[in-house]
Amino acid sequence: MAQLKLIALDADDLAVISAHVQDARVRTVDIIWRQGEKRLVIGMSRLDWEQTLAGQTAPRRLVAALRFDRVLACKSRKIDLETPEIALELLGIEFHSAEAPGGSAVLLFSRGGALRLDVECLECELTDLGTDELGTSDFGEGAESSGLGA
Repeated sequence: MAQLKLIALDADDLAVISAHVQDARVRTVDIIWRQGEKRLVIGMSRLDWEQTLAGQTAPRRLVAALRFDRVLACKSRKIDLETPEIALELLGIEFHSAEAPGGSAVLLFSRGGALRLDVECLECELTDLGTDELGTSDFGEGAESSGLGA
């Protein structure tokens, strides 16, 4: 299996990464904000969309890391980052330009959850780390996708 490694430096590049992380499962404990380093790292279990589009019958999940650098601020909406067992489903990522080259990367989660990253400039990387053979894609029976009430 060839492991995917994508880098985004503009909104078009980020749209490609967004397509690859659509429906990724994320636990809040795997969202790591390193303010002093101006970095946000998110561990996830993402669907292998290339395998799915190639006609493979059994969907496969991959363990991956999504990293944003040059992050000035990280704000969340409807995501309790203090509750580590909460499971989220990542729907996509958008970039909203501000004064060039800065702007905001917005990670959209199911049930209205969002992370907004104000960035000096867009620097994002998605790296596959291997197959999800340990069952980390299973967040437990009855787990809410965002841990929040409707």
